[in-house]
Amino acid sequence: MSRFSLRTAFPRTPNPLSQAAAGRHARGLPLWDLAETNPTRVGLPFPDVDLGALPGPFHYAPEPFGLPSAREAVAAHLRQRGTRVDAAHVVLSASTSEAYGWLLKLLCDPGDNVLVPAPGYPLVDVLARLEAVQTRSYRLPAVHGFGLDAGLVEAAVDARTRAVVVVNPGNPTGHFLHEDELHALADVCARHGLALLCDEVFSGFAWDEEAGRVTSVAGRKLSCLTFSLSGLSKVAGLPGLKLAWLHVGGPAHARDEALARLEDVADAALSVGTPVQLALPALLEHAPRFQQALMERVRGNRERLLQARPADAVWDVVPAHGGWSALLRIPHHPGEEATCLKLLEEGVRVQPGYFYDFGGGAYLVLSLLPTPEVFTAALAPLVRVLSPSAGR
Repeated sequence: MSRFSLRTAFPRTPNPLSQAAAGRHARGLPLWDLAETNPTRVGLPFPDVDLGALPGPFHYAPEPFGLPSAREAVAAHLRQRGTRVDAAHVVLSASTSEAYGWLLKLLCDPGDNVLVPAPGYPLVDVLARLEAVQTRSYRLPAVHGFGLDAGLVEAAVDARTRAVVVVNPGNPTGHFLHEDELHALADVCARHGLALLCDEVFSGFAWDEEAGRVTSVAGRKLSCLTFSLSGLSKVAGLPGLKLAWLHVGGPAHARDEALARLEDVADAALSVGTPVQLALPALLEHAPRFQQALMERVRGNRERLLQARPADAVWDVVPAHGGWSALLRIPHHPGEEATCLKLLEEGVRVQPGYFYDFGGGAYLVLSLLPTPEVFTAALAPLVRVLSPSAGR
């Protein structure tokens, strides 16, 4: 009999929410999907770039870190956002997921662990498991607006911890890292010999201004080895083109050793296509247009949500400062799953907080990407289901 790795023994039983959504689809019933996070399916602008017209798209130059012109385009993009970076410290990958995998290979042996935020998007748990690496959670306290508490991070460190993951801004909490939080976290990492992995895919999507906000760790003079991750998927709304990047920073000796080892890892994959690298300068020129359109969409839908909330509502829209999601705090009874199932009966799909490891309350997560027409249509049944009389 064939044997398979325990790393790939993921549960395959559909959860009640996916079963209910599939049943509604099978019956041909409409669905207002407020869990939609694919920017290519919600009417946002695409770049006016003809990949087939690029010079030399079929030529192949096996550069482990990516073509120099593409790495310089990323560095220029980061500099425009206020960072001071060198293209020599930029590494291209096919996705941030691949970049995470490379960093787990770089930093961890089987059985080591990395610290991940809770609540948070569960992707790193999956990627770590595939690398035979463990994850340990550190809580983001709701009382602090889901901001980072370096003391809670340090309390989660053990003898086999190798890195700390921070998402800036948090997904789906929308809290940006602040200067005091970053310096306290960097101090923890330096004292324990840990690397700092900062996922910055949503950092260009701030809804407002805040004093002391950190937009990127790239180019920062920190006392620990740092990696900042982002890519076209969010920056330009182009997940299908498969290009992401990471910037390596921190003390020079650690940074240079990390780059030397990453070169061997990246050279084994050579995963980024030539055409998208050649097109990268033009694709990044498109990014501001896409981001402006997306921010108009997100701000408009969030305002529609706030206006739809009755003054005497038993649920709240949690304050946030960026990202693509809205977070609702709802009563403990009947709870997240029961509320999501009731909403599906009304044709509205949202996500429960337990998907993201929320604790100490009941939450719903809504995408702010859908078209205004879809979002507005979903609000009446959403408000009706969340009203105190809905369960009577």
